[in-house]
Amino acid sequence: MPHIGTLNENPLHSALKEWYAEPGDRLEVPVDGFVVDIVRGELLIEVQTANFSAIGRKLAGLTAEHRVRLVYPIPLQKWIVRLDADGSTLGRRRSPKRGALESVFEELVRIPHLPADPNFSLDVLLTREEEVRTYKEGRAWRRKGWVICERRLLEVAERHLFRTPSDLAALLPEELPEPFTTADVAQAGGQPRWLAQKMAYCLRKMGAIRQEGKRRNALLYRRAG
Repeated sequence: MPHIGTLNENPLHSALKEWYAEPGDRLEVPVDGFVVDIVRGELLIEVQTANFSAIGRKLAGLTAEHRVRLVYPIPLQKWIVRLDADGSTLGRRRSPKRGALESVFEELVRIPHLPADPNFSLDVLLTREEEVRTYKEGRAWRRKGWVICERRLLEVAERHLFRTPSDLAALLPEELPEPFTTADVAQAGGQPRWLAQKMAYCLRKMGAIRQEGKRRNALLYRRAG
């Protein structure tokens, strides 16, 4: 019988958990009312492949008493696989979109204070994945009815461990002026402005940067310390 923690587990989550686990680790362990993906000595490890809101309460509860590491994949490269109603492959193409480490701030906005907790660490895995889609009439109008049904891990290309807010602040472009605006971050890092704004919001909430006045209508920031 499958463990209660694996009943609704998607293929990507299962594959990442298998990749991350080491000999001696315990899997799907009840801790303080939660089921933890991996327990490695005194370290609790949680794999999250999607929305951080879904795991926020769990992380907050566990970090109160335990060291917790959140593992999050970002697809560096992705191939889109289309299946017909019988599950046969209709086609496979490479997506033009490429993920980057800075993309983690898209989810960190949901738990921006947590990286300041000394019990918390974040392990970002840059992966190569397949995104499997099936056609559902009337669904997913942006993709013309093609619905994402699962993600499959092909390879973990890179691993980046963030233990402190300063580690995350290191993702800011080195050549920023002091003080700087989110427009400066976007231009120096070759990022969209909306992502630079999410970076600034998260880094300010975790104490890695501080707000320092305005320049016209733009907020000014400076690295803390």
